[in-house]
Amino acid sequence: MPSEVSTASADQDLGRRLEGLKRELQNKSQELVDAREQQTATAEILATISSSPTDPHRVFAEIAASAARLCEAYDAAILQVTGDHLLVLAVHGPLLHVGPVGQGKLPLQRGNLVARAVIDKKTIHVADLQAETEEYPEGSYFAQRLGHRTIVAVPLIRSREAIGAITVRRTEVRPFTDRQIELFRTFADQAVIAIENTRLFEEVQASTKELSESLEYQTAMSEVLGVISKSPSDVQPVFDTIASSALRLCGAKWSVVTRFDFERNASGRTAITSVIQRAAVRQHERDARASPDAVNYPKRVALKRVTLACNQH
Repeated sequence: MPSEVSTASADQDLGRRLEGLKRELQNKSQELVDAREQQTATAEILATISSSPTDPHRVFAEIAASAARLCEAYDAAILQVTGDHLLVLAVHGPLLHVGPVGQGKLPLQRGNLVARAVIDKKTIHVADLQAETEEYPEGSYFAQRLGHRTIVAVPLIRSREAIGAITVRRTEVRPFTDRQIELFRTFADQAVIAIENTRLFEEVQASTKELSESLEYQTAMSEVLGVISKSPSDVQPVFDTIASSALRLCGAKWSVVTRFDFERNASGRTAITSVIQRAAVRQHERDARASPDAVNYPKRVALKRVTLACNQH
C-alpha cells in the first residue's frame, strides 16, 4: 500500500499541475479577449477609413484612441513629417503635447525620441525618458515638462520612407510588453493606410476638377467660335459671349470686354480717344455700379499692353 507521505506528495503535485493549467487557461482566455478587441478595433478603423476619405482627422483620432486603449497607455499621438518638423495629426489622452492638433510641431532632431524613430526608421522603446538626459536631451526635457516617462514611438513607413510616427506614453515607469509593441505596429500600418488613402483621394479629386475645368474651357471656346462663324460682320455678339464666358469660368462679379480707338498725340504718346465697342455683364443687379475700374483697368491694360490683376478695389 502506498504510504500517506507518497499520497500527500502526489496530491500536492496534482494541485500544482491544476494551478498551472488554470493559469494557462486564464492566460489563453485573456489572449483570446485581447485578440477579439484588436480585431474589432482594426475592423472599425478600416471601416472608418473606407467611409471617411474626406475626413482623415476622424480616422487618425480613432486610431489614436484604439492604440491608447489596447496598449494600456495614458495617451497616443500621430504625427506626420512636414518639412523639417513633425506635425501633430491626432492626440488621444489627458497628457499635454507640443501643441494642438493641426498646429503643434516637433523639430526633426535626433535628441527627440519620436523624431529619431522617424530619422532612423525604427521602433524606439524607452522605460524612463525623463532619465535619458544624455541620449535624448530634447525628449527628456519634454518628458519632464509634460509628465510622461515610458514611451514607444513607431515610424510610419510608406515606400521605404518615413512619413511620420505614432507614439504612446505612460506617466509611470512601466515598460510596454512585446505583445503590446507588436500590436502598436499594426496601428502604425493603419495610420499609413489612412494617410495614403487621403493622398490618393485628393489626387483623384484634383484630377477630376482639372478635367472638369478643361471641359468647361473647351465648351466656352466652342461657344465663342460658334458665335464668330454666325456673326462675321457683327462683333458685338462675340464680345457679349466672351464677357459672359469669362464671368462664369472665373467666378467673377462682373466682366467687361472693351475695344478702344487710339491716336498718337503731339508728344508721341499713344492715347485712347474713344470706346468703339464694349460688352459688360454682371453677376447680380447690385453689381451694376461695381467699380470705375471696369473702365480704368481696360484703359491701363490697353496702353501698357500688360496683364494687370488687383485682389481688391
